[in-house]
Amino acid sequence: MERLLVIKLDAQGCEAEAWLNGIPLARVNAARPRAIVPIHEYTLAGANRIEMVVWPKPAAAPDKPPLPPQALVSDGKLTAQLRILLPRVGNVADESTARTLAQLDWAPPKGQAYEAPVSLSQEIPLPVSFPRWRWLDAPLVEPTPALQQAALALLQGFAEGLARGEVDGFLAATRFRTEELALAYQRPAEEALSRLRNHLAALYAAAQGLAFLPLEPDGLVLRRLAGGRLLECLDASGQAALRTAADAQGQTQIFPLRLAAVEGKLYVLR
Repeated sequence: MERLLVIKLDAQGCEAEAWLNGIPLARVNAARPRAIVPIHEYTLAGANRIEMVVWPKPAAAPDKPPLPPQALVSDGKLTAQLRILLPRVGNVADESTARTLAQLDWAPPKGQAYEAPVSLSQEIPLPVSFPRWRWLDAPLVEPTPALQQAALALLQGFAEGLARGEVDGFLAATRFRTEELALAYQRPAEEALSRLRNHLAALYAAAQGLAFLPLEPDGLVLRRLAGGRLLECLDASGQAALRTAADAQGQTQIFPLRLAAVEGKLYVLR
């Protein structure tokens, strides 16, 4: 693979989130003002919808009403920029060296009033020839108590197995995702599976066991993505629900999971 398709998101004085085809892929703020993320596995042949959200709302629990818009005034120092870039593999993903395929910009002048969150979007064609990803054909679903319980049981099973160093259950349940990621980045599927197995084993060995944060039934949020074809597993704070407690160095291992529900059964697709 000679070139890598990435989203580059920058912000100053604000928080911003980048979406592609209904899926959030990057978030930046004062502590992390830039993010560059490969996007092959979320990209479609033909039209693709990019969106940049400034001051994005937190992922609210389904039983809570969304927060109302907030009236704000620009201080003239706020900026947010989203770029779709096509750099060569091994090169810096920068507008000066990579081809820019799409862009969104937001920089309100000083004194301009606006309501947050601010959303800018655009539909663009991208020069890709990826196969049709499984998540595109997943049925539209709404989170229900039954799906909530099924997702909770799935995550608890992952946490219990990984905490004991048993990775086969997690690898089997995430096989579709692993295969498609390998295809998206032109790697052999068996090599990708082996790398994931070795990575999980190394995490377990380094920590002498993984201590996952408890999964609370009332704290699991299934956020609808891609128009409702995927359900993202979050906790009440909007973070990935499956993650470890901080270790002695303050590091946390995060396992983001986006599920499809087909006839009541859950599949990890991203």
